[in-house]
Amino acid sequence: MDLRQLRSLVALVEADFSVSRAAQRLHLVQPAVSQHLKQLETELGFSLVQRQGKRLLGLTAAGAEVLRHARATLAEVANIQAIGQDQAEDRVGVLRLGTTHGQARYVLPPLIRRFRQGYPGVEIQLHQATPEQLVAMVLRDAVDLAICTEAIGKHPELIATPCYRWNRCLIAPLDHPILARSPISLELLGDQPLVTYVAGFSGHGHFNAAFAREGLKPRLTVSAADADVIKTYVREGFGLGIIADLAYDPLLDVDLGRRDLSHLFPWEVTRLALSRAKYPRAFQRAFMALFQREAAAEVRKRQGRE
Repeated sequence: MDLRQLRSLVALVEADFSVSRAAQRLHLVQPAVSQHLKQLETELGFSLVQRQGKRLLGLTAAGAEVLRHARATLAEVANIQAIGQDQAEDRVGVLRLGTTHGQARYVLPPLIRRFRQGYPGVEIQLHQATPEQLVAMVLRDAVDLAICTEAIGKHPELIATPCYRWNRCLIAPLDHPILARSPISLELLGDQPLVTYVAGFSGHGHFNAAFAREGLKPRLTVSAADADVIKTYVREGFGLGIIADLAYDPLLDVDLGRRDLSHLFPWEVTRLALSRAKYPRAFQRAFMALFQREAAAEVRKRQGRE
């Protein structure tokens, strides 16, 4: 058994059992991937993959268990390599950040600018995905760190650190009468067409629960994964927008009025997470410390509280 066999097994699973895509991912020819799988099965004495003719359909029960250990083994190898690189004081590498659009667009730019001042040789890769996808990406080592609100704090295989809190605001065209109403209630919002985040993003579950507690159901006309799209549809007249307050920019959104909604909805917590199995390199630890230390101040600045 060697690491090439384990890498081929993991790549096959992540490529949905397509040998050609697994080979491309590993920069190998297809016969090499098939041979690695066959060698591993021969050495173990049982089948790892269910087959129908030449088609690979999925893992056997034993194969799923082997996959779990294969991923753990490859993660430990990566950790050993990371320790060696740190000992060499290597400040060059790639930092893979998994994040939602809101974090990438509104929170991360000034923090990445500061990080790059200390680590100019580190390439930053931003991988945008849904919160559930981000959890999976961290666990399979497709990203080094993940930053989001939903899902990330609930998984036992992740170390998740709370970094800042945020709430929602209402946005509407400047001439909309709701901007003059006080107070704004859930009942008032329930009578309006609304544009907000799609399920799975930015506290959508808490959003629905707040209405449900009052026996109300919001009238959603459009839902989207990011605040910029929501603003576009508000401007197009599809309804009032409800977005994360940090996504409202008074310098750019001069045609939209804003009202705070923190009295109606619970505060959400954004977390920074990594796999418990991962040994972060020195520059990854430096970014984690920077984000944990300064993200909250950046958010308060965007919200006009500093």
